[in-house]
Amino acid sequence: MTEDYIPPRGSRLEGKVAIVTGAGRGIGRAHAIALAAEGAKIIVNDPGVERNGSGGTIAPADEVVSFIRENGGDATANYNSVADYQEAEQIIASALEAYGQLDILVNNAGIAREGLFHQISADDFHAVVNTHLKGTFNTCHHAVPVMMKQKFGRIINTASSQWRNPEGRTAYSAAKGGIVSLTWDLAFELRKFNITVNAIAPMAQTRAFTNYQHPQMLSDAGLSVKKAGDELAGARPGGEHVSPLVVWLATQSAENVNGCIFRAGSGKFGIYTHPTETRSVNKDWRNKGRWTLEELRKVIPSSLTFDDSVAPFIPNR
Repeated sequence: MTEDYIPPRGSRLEGKVAIVTGAGRGIGRAHAIALAAEGAKIIVNDPGVERNGSGGTIAPADEVVSFIRENGGDATANYNSVADYQEAEQIIASALEAYGQLDILVNNAGIAREGLFHQISADDFHAVVNTHLKGTFNTCHHAVPVMMKQKFGRIINTASSQWRNPEGRTAYSAAKGGIVSLTWDLAFELRKFNITVNAIAPMAQTRAFTNYQHPQMLSDAGLSVKKAGDELAGARPGGEHVSPLVVWLATQSAENVNGCIFRAGSGKFGIYTHPTETRSVNKDWRNKGRWTLEELRKVIPSSLTFDDSVAPFIPNR
């Protein structure tokens, strides 16, 4: 990320209060700065942990708060962890204590612990899921009652293309897929309260790609090395190329955008389709009974999973 990038000042979010989790570095930092540039008051949440979730320092959050204030914005630091349910409550409470309201929640916090399924430990799996998926649940669970009461809210979650292309990052892919499903569920449930819930799958150079062992792990396992070149060598631009979409989703202009999963960054914005049933075969079970194994042996390859299937069919190597 370009650390000294300052977005142009605007007023589209004047009077709004936003929480950005994991805002001390990388994409979260860019989101916090961009939201502040449009007039929002910001809770900069970051416990300052290492890439793998260990350690902790107040320095990253404090630095972003100072940067925002030096450039005419209003920000307050918070150092709690989203992975802990009680600490997540304190994150939400910090906005109410500092500014008296909460309008925008950007769930960005995350950690990285790589590992193919047969290699990753249970502790590493749980740590990643607890931060990404459970962390998103935790903050939403405390923020939603506030937003329901005021009949307004904007929630922007962070998914990943790993949700669709999971090879090599078992825990991360599972967590991000869960966030996609959680986003759709919340969008449906909360729409009547004027609360929108969307997610972005960012493309940006972040700590998640620093010292990333994904290509080597795949190679060692005898699997294909996908996108192991430019993307993982630092060719992606910074988070400031993602943040404009986050800001837009928080504005009045996006009031009817709900339950969408966007791809964002590297000069590109896109949108994913919802999973749909692309084809089916049917049998009159009332009159003709159950499908037999012999029937399935014939009908599935010819009707459901043939070579040009658009279903998420992963062929044998």
